[in-house]
Amino acid sequence: MRAAVLNRVGALDIETLHVDEPGPNEVRIRPHHVGLCHSDLHYIDGTHQTDLPEVLGHEAAGVVESIGENVSRVSVGDHVVTSLTMFCGTCMYCVTGRLSLCEERARLRQRPRPSLVNDAGEAVGVMGGVGAFAEMLVIHENGVARLDRELPLPVAALFGCAVLTGVGAVVRSADVRVGDTVAVIGCGGIGLAAVQGARLAGASRIIAIDLAEAKLRAAARFGATDILTSGSALQDELRKLVPNGVDFSFEAVGRRETVEAAMQALAPGGTCTVLGMVPDSTPIQVPASQLYFTEKRLQGAFIGSSRFVVDVAQLSALYGQRRLDLDGMISHRLAFDEIQRGFELLKHPDTLRVVLDMPAAD
Repeated sequence: MRAAVLNRVGALDIETLHVDEPGPNEVRIRPHHVGLCHSDLHYIDGTHQTDLPEVLGHEAAGVVESIGENVSRVSVGDHVVTSLTMFCGTCMYCVTGRLSLCEERARLRQRPRPSLVNDAGEAVGVMGGVGAFAEMLVIHENGVARLDRELPLPVAALFGCAVLTGVGAVVRSADVRVGDTVAVIGCGGIGLAAVQGARLAGASRIIAIDLAEAKLRAAARFGATDILTSGSALQDELRKLVPNGVDFSFEAVGRRETVEAAMQALAPGGTCTVLGMVPDSTPIQVPASQLYFTEKRLQGAFIGSSRFVVDVAQLSALYGQRRLDLDGMISHRLAFDEIQRGFELLKHPDTLRVVLDMPAAD
């Protein structure tokens, strides 16, 4: 089969790999559509490090081709979407409903032999136990959620990360309630999903903030009540809309400066949730007095603190009711062979989300 392999920082190589049969608790999936995420781009451009060679990609929607002997949650022919938040179901975090923090995730991703090898017989890694930029992938059964066959697979791919992260951060991690005020900094795929999550939660004011006019216009379509352009006057403009600051802010860029701006945007008692992958080499600076005098909170969220098996079903229902717009989040559909162009587009300020159409089965 073919896969896009990151052999060195800066570029992906389309090459032939050999995929293993699924183990006892694994499923083999043929991805039909795969979303491109900025986290993938961070590994390609070297902002974040990973062991090479590796197949990136984690937003895959496709069909189960074969299953291991112990698999019970899905069957051959099922439509499924993958998730990075595979879970064991028995650790302290799982049994208390915090599946995204499962203690056994690393173990579930381990297997006695590599799932992918190249023509030289060398092992090729898979990002997060998924490795979606390939014509076939092998994953633990607890890393997939079954889909209704009526759900279009191109939009289903967004459940793999963007929608779970953005909507989940609002309704699960931050627990935004009816009437709360919200600011979202960064209106790419995850930020736009957060805007929609705030609308679904009943926020009274949803302020979308970005540098790109196209993304701000999109945010307005998805439910933002106000739009602001990032810049030196941001906090002044924000205070004109909400004099005391917002109850909740969400950072969906992954930069120290935007996290600090999101903290500054808060009202006393407010919560800032960081969704972007800020490099460890750029520590975030927060005046300590904001924490103990005004009780502001700074927190993170991994894939929106999702309980993805449940969340995918609920979000699919909202999509079916036309209360969650996923089609409008996809700005580009490209063939698998155009993956490098897709990541170039992802850098463009007008791009919302790019989805690859994977090759059909022979």
